[in-house]
Amino acid sequence: MKILLVNKFHYIKGGSERYYFTLAEAFRQAGHEVVFFAMRDEKNLPCAQEKYFVSNASVKGGIKSKLNMVLHIAYSKEAYKKMRALLAAERPDLILLNLVHKQITLSVLDAIREYDANLPVFWTMHDLIAVCPAYTMLDGNGNICEKCLHGDYKNCVRNKCVKGSKLMSMLSAYEANYIRKKHWYDKVDVFLCPSEFYRDKLTEAQFTKSRIVCLRNPLPPDTVYELCREEDGYALYFGRLSPEKGVRTLIDAAVKANVRLIVLGTGPSEAELKTYAKDKQNIEFKGFLQGKELRDLIRRARCVALPSEWYENGPYSAMEAMASGKPLIVSDRGGLPELVENGVNGYVFREKGELSDKLKQLMTLSEDEYDRMCKNSLERAKKLFDPVQYVGRVIALYRNVRKG
Repeated sequence: MKILLVNKFHYIKGGSERYYFTLAEAFRQAGHEVVFFAMRDEKNLPCAQEKYFVSNASVKGGIKSKLNMVLHIAYSKEAYKKMRALLAAERPDLILLNLVHKQITLSVLDAIREYDANLPVFWTMHDLIAVCPAYTMLDGNGNICEKCLHGDYKNCVRNKCVKGSKLMSMLSAYEANYIRKKHWYDKVDVFLCPSEFYRDKLTEAQFTKSRIVCLRNPLPPDTVYELCREEDGYALYFGRLSPEKGVRTLIDAAVKANVRLIVLGTGPSEAELKTYAKDKQNIEFKGFLQGKELRDLIRRARCVALPSEWYENGPYSAMEAMASGKPLIVSDRGGLPELVENGVNGYVFREKGELSDKLKQLMTLSEDEYDRMCKNSLERAKKLFDPVQYVGRVIALYRNVRKG
């Protein structure tokens, strides 16, 4: 079987791309062929389908790139034509969409359905952009907001929810309204949600007539599951440094609990957070790390903390920590509490003030209690994030759609 994977970025940028390349390798190992459709970028990994990739479009790019996105934020003729050409050349059996809004646009769905009205199309929902133009369900002040859930996008503009910009909020609201009028979401056969929370929230929104299922993201096929009992007594955060991730809350909690905290990553809040923590002796920033350096810091951590303040999905930072047998401390937001059974493989906190108590509690566990928690985290990772099972479930859904 030949699978076409579609994602705006063809290089490792975040968790969505980690999933994109993980899925490609998992399908290959199962004996399937994989082809790609993405956006051109100098950071892209080599790809045989690169000639079909669309022009770069980004508000962070040059003038041409910015203009390309503004002019084609809802519909791209280029993406439509290049998708038609790729489909004719490669003739895939299944298409799996990932991040496509704005840079690629949902115009590719018109190309797909005109090529073959019955070609199965799945879409993995890495965020909530289908029901929130800002994708995070946070308003312009960083508060949880569901006012756009049922299709009234005026609030996005009013509250400048997208990057604090009225222009970007207007463009995003325009895109959302355009998609709704085109009924593009109904042209997808199955939406795959990495958490039950996302499945339930998207189902509540009634944004599509299509099927919505929970299917947790897989870890890469070469993942080494190991119980790392030796640790250096620090809490670890690794991921994007942005306001919704709650890193400032974690810094405050670590100071209050007198716990050493190592922070890894980069993002728009990096400079602000470093300034905030500059006089706090137990807080260390080590920048963006990957590969062996990252794995070693995970292995030596006492625990991994993810204090997100938005509707987090199922982040790879949590998954990778569990694969090393590390207990998690997570906020009660989105899909995070689905990964942690309180007191079994970590702790869930509901109010910000609880986080320091959870850090203290985990740091003072007895050796036997801590060892049990580590084993539980490892076993939970093996059960939830197996790529072989993931591919099997995707293929089963494909066959079900084909029969229908």
